[in-house]
Amino acid sequence: MTAIANDTPPTQLSFLGRLAHAPRMADDDRKRKGDNGAPGGPGTAVITKTKTQTKKPNLYRVLILNDDYTPMEFVTHVIERFFGKDHEAATRIMLHVHHHGIGECGTYTYEVAETKVTQVMDFARKHQHPLQCVMEKK
Repeated sequence: MTAIANDTPPTQLSFLGRLAHAPRMADDDRKRKGDNGAPGGPGTAVITKTKTQTKKPNLYRVLILNDDYTPMEFVTHVIERFFGKDHEAATRIMLHVHHHGIGECGTYTYEVAETKVTQVMDFARKHQHPLQCVMEKK
């Protein structure tokens, strides 16, 4: 606050201090800016709402390939263990692989499919079977 002459009584000082911070009335109403910062009437801004759309991730099929050496029981066990199928569904998939040379075990996002392929391949190698598992984009 700026100092006013020392001979001004204290009550006038506090009144003058309040006057400096008092809102202006008549002139401000005519020069008021709109909501968007440009001079003009109130409420001239347009509010837009952007809707973000998330894209669904690409899906990949995990496939088991037939070979002449891996036992059917082992393939059934792999399907049950790594793809969460019951014994009947695993047997059905295994027989499809046996008769058609290839069978789908599931459809997953890229990271999950890649992990399943790696797990199956590592498990087959550990048990000395040449079972092949691959993934393809759906």
